[in-house]
Amino acid sequence: MILNFFNSRLFLVFLFPFILGNLTVFSFQPFNLSYINFLILPILFLLTTYTQKKSKNTYRKKPYLLNLFFIGYLFGVGFFLSGIHWISHSLTFDEIFKFLIPVAIIGLPLFLGLFFGLAVLIVGPFLKNNFTSILLFSSSFAFMDYLRAKILSGFPWNAWAYTWSWKPEILQSLFFLGFFSFNLLCIIIYCSPLLIIFKKKLNLFLFFLVSLVFFSNYIYGSSIIKKNDKNFTNLELNSKNSIYTKIISPSFDLKYNLSNTDLRENILKLIKYSETEKNKKTLFVWPEGVFTGFTFEQIREYKILFEKTFSDNHLLLFGSNTTQESLKKFNTFNSLVITNNKLDIIYQYNKIKLVPFGEFLPYENIFSTIGLKKITEGYGSFSKGSKSDIFTFENLKLLPLICYEVIFPHLSEKKSNLIVNISEDAWFGNTIGPSQHFAKAIFRAIENNVYLVRSANRGFSAFIDNKGNIKKVLAPSERGAIELKVPIINNTHKKYKFDLIFFVLLFTGVSSFIILKKNEQK
Repeated sequence: MILNFFNSRLFLVFLFPFILGNLTVFSFQPFNLSYINFLILPILFLLTTYTQKKSKNTYRKKPYLLNLFFIGYLFGVGFFLSGIHWISHSLTFDEIFKFLIPVAIIGLPLFLGLFFGLAVLIVGPFLKNNFTSILLFSSSFAFMDYLRAKILSGFPWNAWAYTWSWKPEILQSLFFLGFFSFNLLCIIIYCSPLLIIFKKKLNLFLFFLVSLVFFSNYIYGSSIIKKNDKNFTNLELNSKNSIYTKIISPSFDLKYNLSNTDLRENILKLIKYSETEKNKKTLFVWPEGVFTGFTFEQIREYKILFEKTFSDNHLLLFGSNTTQESLKKFNTFNSLVITNNKLDIIYQYNKIKLVPFGEFLPYENIFSTIGLKKITEGYGSFSKGSKSDIFTFENLKLLPLICYEVIFPHLSEKKSNLIVNISEDAWFGNTIGPSQHFAKAIFRAIENNVYLVRSANRGFSAFIDNKGNIKKVLAPSERGAIELKVPIINNTHKKYKFDLIFFVLLFTGVSSFIILKKNEQK
């Protein structure tokens, strides 16, 4: 009876893939059990090939392609259900959104699961127990991750590559491969245990070859990190090749409708945590969201507090709402500003990648009629920024990223020597969300070979070096400041065309499958 159940279509096509997908969450931050994917992905592959055969006999009365689609789709639903359920926490701060919590928990995974369903549907009918099928299977999943990052504003969250965020030695090839190429190689490596199961001598050689690539990559990464550490140990940092930086993490509660008294108290707390030294050149980095509900002009009314505490040697970087009136409309932006001690703006970046429903309401004309608005405070949607310019100051070339912009590799591809990411992670409470968000910043530092400074309210605030090592960190529950003389790394390398590299690898994998399949048929 039990054996019949485990061999049934209900279990193999519906329940088992869903269970496997849910288990993948343990391979990401904060659990970092990456090695379970060496079981999960091979099992998913074998489940697909087994169901493909069963569909031709035992399951022949059922739609053949639909079986393959459901395997991938329900795996994907489980993957996203366990991996991003924390998004629903952002709906608990306003009563009008609480009815949407089931939609966030269930509806979003039901939609995102389609990418995995299509991945298996497209290649499932062609898979056999051989190495070229592994290449095809991996290519399909990698392409769907790429597609997920590009369409409908993009959401490249928890791609397989991020399961190695805890091991910077493995990540160093990101610098010349790019994120999506590295993601493809990760999937191939996770599927490599299949080669031991396939009964061919050539496959054992290929398993040895893939294992050699994996360990060689680790050894290469270790040597790069050691060399980098040695270089910076021997380098005497001065004002020309470094910038003294303080990250402040106030750990404020996330509240709507703050009063002017609340605003003043928050400013005073931020100033207190900053512990200024007036004669010391310093870049102070405050998080996004610490002045929620207030515009920059309203904050500027308290500039006397800043003038008393900060000096001409100081730059302040923080998140704020800014406004701009044009002939057509009144725009409100989610901005990152850099000011002097008199709160004069010397640089402003308006966020380009706005969070759907969080910062803007899609089809606002329709949804606003039924009482919906964006999740962040205020009724009107934020306007989208037009471009991202580098902030240049003396030898500094600073690239700004606000909140979840850090998950988009292409947004950090401009030539810079420092990346600053500010965020408001209080939206996600004590869930796994802040840990996953922090992991993405590690990748952006390595890809661009620069230090990344991250300040997050109720999230992880940290200095991440150019090889992905965390130099100093404040956990979400901690408040205060961390400081570091941050090296300014002037990269002389040319930027690689990462998308081109990815599509070359993708084409190679698919072509290898097609060519070898034709040879088998002769």
